[in-house]
Amino acid sequence: MKLHVLLPIEVLVEEEVSKIVGEGQNGSFCLLPRHVDFVTALVPGILSWTTAAGEQLAAVSEGVLVKSGPNVSISARDGIRGDQLETLQQLVEERFLTLDDRERSARQAVARLEADFFRRFLESGEPGRV
Repeated sequence: MKLHVLLPIEVLVEEEVSKIVGEGQNGSFCLLPRHVDFVTALVPGILSWTTAAGEQLAAVSEGVLVKSGPNVSISARDGIRGDQLETLQQLVEERFLTLDDRERSARQAVARLEADFFRRFLESGEPGRV
């Protein structure tokens, strides 16, 4: 099978594989080359696949997996590859801590913009109007 893992800004994986294991909304699944065509929504978790070099791992956020014939395409919001579960866990924690900090900063900026908008809206009201 040909596995493609696509993120918004990069192609995370593009490899020939013999087995794919992941987790969908209805539980874990395993895809082998002769598996019927398959579509599932992925939940955040570990995706593993087997190549001639051995087992490979990636952590992916929510996404969609589509198997059509020999092609398996995964589109996810975020993902990161790792060699071992321990190092993958550390990489995920580091990335999500960075994302949490950025998200917190972005939310604070949006809150300031909203507060400024409402303050200006109230100040621009006509005198005597309720």
